[in-house]
Amino acid sequence: MLAKRIIPCLDIKDGLTVKGTNFVNLRQAGDPIELGKAYSEQGADELVYLDITASHEGRKTFTELVTKIAKEINIPFTVGGGINELADVERLLNAGADKVSINSAALRNPSLIDEIAKHFGSQVCVVAIDAKCIDDNIHTNGDPNIDGTWKCFMNGGRIETERGLFEWAKEVNDRGAGEVLFTSMNHDGVKQGFANAALRRLSDSLTIPVIASGGAGTMQHFHDTFVDGHSDAALAASVFHFGEIPIPQLKQYLNNKGISIRL
Repeated sequence: MLAKRIIPCLDIKDGLTVKGTNFVNLRQAGDPIELGKAYSEQGADELVYLDITASHEGRKTFTELVTKIAKEINIPFTVGGGINELADVERLLNAGADKVSINSAALRNPSLIDEIAKHFGSQVCVVAIDAKCIDDNIHTNGDPNIDGTWKCFMNGGRIETERGLFEWAKEVNDRGAGEVLFTSMNHDGVKQGFANAALRRLSDSLTIPVIASGGAGTMQHFHDTFVDGHSDAALAASVFHFGEIPIPQLKQYLNNKGISIRL
């Protein structure tokens, strides 16, 4: 069995790490380079850096920051935000990133997934999917077992699309992406657990790894997404940034619970 991965996510705005709830109400969480170094030293398996306003503001991801990060950490890291063409991917890989994450650009131009996979290899291409359960009769109270009609959103959760989560994820898989990073907008920052029913449906229907994002609040939530959600990796932000869950303790906890994890 492949080891499950723990992935801190650093949302970057104006060169600083920020974190919000349900994609709004951002607050500062620290220096992205120093946080990345600390996570690397604590045993994180990978890191994800997202320039969360790049697509919205039409900017390119902060390449200079990527170069600095690459010099300071020794674990794989993914960079996303404002990636619209192969030249953006090449620039970020040359700056030291191991993978790139695309979201809005993939929804607008799905063939970008094929192009990245063809030119750089599937392992480089992470497709992030921000989706919200829009059923009127379901209250977004953070219940990790919510399942229903999920719609994909672009531009940092600002624009709803006609694409459904499960059919879009299948297309992403078939076009050659290496991983899907699914964030439940209903669960983001609420700390009541991951969207495990939706994650399980994704994981069981795709041939590529699924990274769970949105909802981590306790160590048990990580355990549950690996067991109930069939997730290959779990991504979180605020519980790591604000010291609520130390990564070494989390990994030991998961190991004690029988989860295959790198200690």
